[in-house]
Amino acid sequence: MKKQPGGLIHVGQLPFLQDLAREPAPAEVQVISKRQGRRLEYFEMVRTAREEGRQAIGFNSRPFILCGLPVRRPPKGTRDYVRRNGRFTLEITGHRDYGLPFGQDRVIPIWLATIALRQKSKTVKFRSAAELLDAFGLGKDGKTYRRLVEGFKRVATSKMAFGTDETSGPAAVWEWSNFQFFDYAHLWFGRDPDQQTLADEDGFGNVIVLSDQFWNEIQAHPVPVDLNVVRALADSPANLDFYCWLVWRCWKAQGIVNIPLSSLKDQLGGSGNMAIRDFRLQVRKWLAITRNLWPECPARLTDDRESLMLSSSQAIQGR
Repeated sequence: MKKQPGGLIHVGQLPFLQDLAREPAPAEVQVISKRQGRRLEYFEMVRTAREEGRQAIGFNSRPFILCGLPVRRPPKGTRDYVRRNGRFTLEITGHRDYGLPFGQDRVIPIWLATIALRQKSKTVKFRSAAELLDAFGLGKDGKTYRRLVEGFKRVATSKMAFGTDETSGPAAVWEWSNFQFFDYAHLWFGRDPDQQTLADEDGFGNVIVLSDQFWNEIQAHPVPVDLNVVRALADSPANLDFYCWLVWRCWKAQGIVNIPLSSLKDQLGGSGNMAIRDFRLQVRKWLAITRNLWPECPARLTDDRESLMLSSSQAIQGR
C-alpha cells in the first residue's frame, strides 16, 4: 500500500474487497481513506494469521455476547439500558456524570478480560494508555485518546445486573448477579498516550482491580475471540457484536440451528428499533464481512430470509 497526500492510500484490487463494496470493484486501482486502508490491512492480517495457524486469541465476557452494549451514544441524560435475549437480561445503570458505556467502549472489557486471564490475576497492570490503543489498532490522535479516557470512566462507574429467568421445564429457575467491572482503578491519563507514568516496584503505573463478580464470570465462561478481528472491527461496534455472538453460537451449536432474525434483532445492542427489513439487509452486510474474516463461517440466511441458519464450527483454532 502506498500513502498519498491528504491521508489517502492507494490500494490495488484485493481478493476480498468485492464482498465489502456495494458494487463490484473495478479493475483499476482505487483510492480509499486512511481508515479504510488500515481496516484492509487488518483483514489481510486476519486471513494470513489464520492460514498460518497463529491467531491472536483474546476473550470476551458472556453477558455482552448474549446481550450487547449500546452501539450509539444514548440520548443525553439516559442512564438506564436494558437488553434481553430469551431468558437472559442485561441491565446497566450509568453514572450521573459519565453516562452509559457505548460504541468502542466494548473493547475495554475485552482487553481487560484478556489481560486478566493471561496474567491469571484479577489485578490488571499496564504502563500507558498506548498499550490499549495499540492492542486494538486505534489511532493515537488526541480525539481517539480522549474517547478512550472517557470510555474507561463510563465502564468503571457503571453498575450492571445480569440474570436469567427460566420458567419452562420441570422447575423454574431465577438467577441474578449485580456487579461492576472494577473494585478499584488507579489510572494516569496525561496529554500523551505514550507517556510512561510513575511506576510501582514492578514497573507499572496503572492498576485496575476487577470486581469478584466480573473476574469469576470470565474465569467460568471465557468466550474466545480473534483479537485481530476485534482490531479490524473496533470502529464498527455492531458488526463486532455480531461476529462475537456468531463465534460463540457456532462454538456452542449442536447440529443445525435456525435463529429467527426477530430474536437476534432484539438481542444486539443497536438493532432493537430497526425495521426487520432493514435488519435483514444489515445482517447480509455483517455476514459478508464476517466471511472475509472467517472464511469457514457456516452461517447463512434461510431461503425465506426470516432466519439465520448455522451449525457447529470453531472460528478460533485450538478451542
